[in-house]
Order: sequence, then structure tokens, then C-alpha cells
Amino acid sequence: MGLTLDMIYHAAFVLKSAARKTDVIKAPRLSEECNIYLKTENLQNTGSFKLRGAAYKISQLSEEEKSHGIIACSAGNHAQGVAMAATKHGIRSTICMPDGAPISKVEATKRLGAEVVLVPGGYDAAAVRAEQLVEETGATFIHPFNDEQVMAGQGTIGLEILDQIEDIDAIVVPVGGGGLIAGVAFVIKSLKPEIKVYGVQAAGSASMVESVKHGSPVTLDSASTFADGIAVKCPGDKTLAIVQKYVDDVVTVTEDEIATAILALIEKQKLIAEGAGAVSVAAVMFDKVPVKGKNVVCLVSGGNIDVNILSRVITRGLVRSGRNVNLTIALEDKPGQLESVSRIVADCGGNVTSVQYDRGDVNMAITSCFLKLALETKNEEQILLIKEKLAEEGFKIVE
Repeated sequence: MGLTLDMIYHAAFVLKSAARKTDVIKAPRLSEECNIYLKTENLQNTGSFKLRGAAYKISQLSEEEKSHGIIACSAGNHAQGVAMAATKHGIRSTICMPDGAPISKVEATKRLGAEVVLVPGGYDAAAVRAEQLVEETGATFIHPFNDEQVMAGQGTIGLEILDQIEDIDAIVVPVGGGGLIAGVAFVIKSLKPEIKVYGVQAAGSASMVESVKHGSPVTLDSASTFADGIAVKCPGDKTLAIVQKYVDDVVTVTEDEIATAILALIEKQKLIAEGAGAVSVAAVMFDKVPVKGKNVVCLVSGGNIDVNILSRVITRGLVRSGRNVNLTIALEDKPGQLESVSRIVADCGGNVTSVQYDRGDVNMAITSCFLKLALETKNEEQILLIKEKLAEEGFKIVE
């Protein structure tokens, strides 16, 4: 059974009662180089596109398959999609999740009616445990990406985008195992082949990038990224085949670039995206894809970010964009030094948010100290100005 347009159109019909048609929002403040539109799957039921593929796959199961229950493995978003769809159909569901999955995703999956099995390790360890449970119980396995019906469900996003906006030049899609981009790219290239389709992975989890290079699925030693939704060590063979045929390029973004994109979406668009959902925006913001002067749709695939991670991401994003900076200044330990430093920072328009003296460092003179400052700033230019003015006044910046 191969992926077909008929399957995707059928999925769109079936999903009318399960998934919502998410908005496409123009986002002019995210880039001055191109016209960005956001496909807001972070506002989907369950907070992720994954509901589409899971719901369509489960809707097509036979009564015999439903009676044995279903099993899935997931870092969180597929889990919630499977749980919601299974509960709706009155099917027992068991989800294997990495023990490091965000607590919010684990609890949400339980609330939606699934039994959760936490597995030590990452997504791939959860996948192995799920396969064992399938063998032991005879339940039906709902793969998160390497399944044509799952891809068909995700492909309905492509149909919606074509219906919602005209004159698209490119679509940028997050990539983990490849189910989302396979479905979307198949639709786009089948109906409007002139539109470019670009995939984006986290640099520390670039399994699809490596697989495309080698022409066959490559298994990474590790998948290191806070974008847990795309932390997949090995893509599917079925998804890879479609990516090779229909996707124009797959690129990577760094952790700092992802954090900056999340912060930009919060500040400029009032949207919460998880790391996996923001990689598409990061790729455009940091010129990883050739879309200058183009109309580009960034698929924001999910918004299920743990609030503890979100606070760290915001801090990282502020530092990356020059909005926060930490300075360590070597001072003579005498009156008036802090006042002079504070005056310089204030004259440059910066704001001191914390101050710490360190007199115990063995590398400093007995009569010296390190002054550690945390500053709120506007941008990198302002940080450079503050450093220059401090240097002009004879202060030595250690770091």
C-alpha cells in the first residue's frame, strides 16, 4: 500500500470531526527578508499535528484490530493524538514514552485515557519496548511516522495550506521521523509542484539529513536536542523514500537558533511553540533556506512545551538576541567603583538586574575583586557600546 492523493482526501473527510482546520497567520514581524505565514498546528486539538495521523490511522482499523487494543511509542505529541483518538473510538491504548519526556505531555496523555509506560532512555528505547508489548499482547501498533495512513493524515495539512493561501513559493516543515514532511510534500508536489518544500531538523538530531546523504536510513548514536518532538535517531524507510523524491532540501538549525525562534514567536506573534514546532521559523530567520523575497509558509507543528523548559529557552533566546548579557569586570576593591560602572551602563541605556562581588578568586590580586553583573539590553550593538565605554573608563572586562 503506497501513499496516494485519494488517501489524503479521504483522511481530510474523516478528520473533519477529529481535527480542526488550523489558521494560517501572516507574520510580518518575524522577517524583513520575506513574507512569512504561520500554519498554526500548535493550536490543533492536543496542541500538535500528530492528532491527524493518529486519528486517521485508528479510524481505519478493523473491528478485530480494535478489540486487541493499540500500542504506540512517543515523546509526547503522538501519544496524545493516539490517546484522544483511541478513547473516542472506545479502544484501550497503551503508550510507551521516554522517561525524560516532559511531565506535561505524560500527564496530558494519561488524562486523555491512555495507560503510560515510561521507558528509560530516549524515543528509540520506547519504540523497542512498544514492539515487545505488541508481541506479548497482540495489540495493534500505531507507528508515529513510518505508515502511509499516518502520513495521509499529516498530509491533510498540505491540502489546507493550498486552500488557505495563494501564491506560495515555499513551505518549511519540521522533520523528526519524516511523517509530517512526507505527507505535506506529497500533497504539495502532486498538486503544485512549483512550490518548494524544505525540511528542518535540529543539528544535534539530524538523522534525516544524514539519511538523505547516504540514500538509506541512518541511525545516529544519539539525538541531542531540547526539541524532543523531533529527537529521532533514525527516520522511517517509507518516509525517507518520499522525502528523497519530493523534498527540495533538508537543513539544520542550532539549539540557540531554535530558542531565538521560540522567543520571537512569543513576543511578536503571541504564539507558544515547542522546540520542534519552532525549527521551521528558525530556519527562515537564520537564512538556512533560500526564501528571500518569497512567500513562505512555516509549519509550526506543535506547542506542547514544558513550562520549565520554556523559562530556560526564553533566557537563552534573550541572550542569543542580545537582550540579556552577563559581564565580569575586574575591579580594585575600593569605594565608588560600582557607582562608576552603574553610571556607564545607565548612560548607555542598559539596566542592571543583578550584582555579585567575588573576592575569593585565587587568580586575582588581594586588593581586587570580580564584579559580576547581569544586564538587560536592547541588542548586540548596545552590549558592544557598554563594553567600549567601560574600557574607555579603564575597567577590565574579564568575560
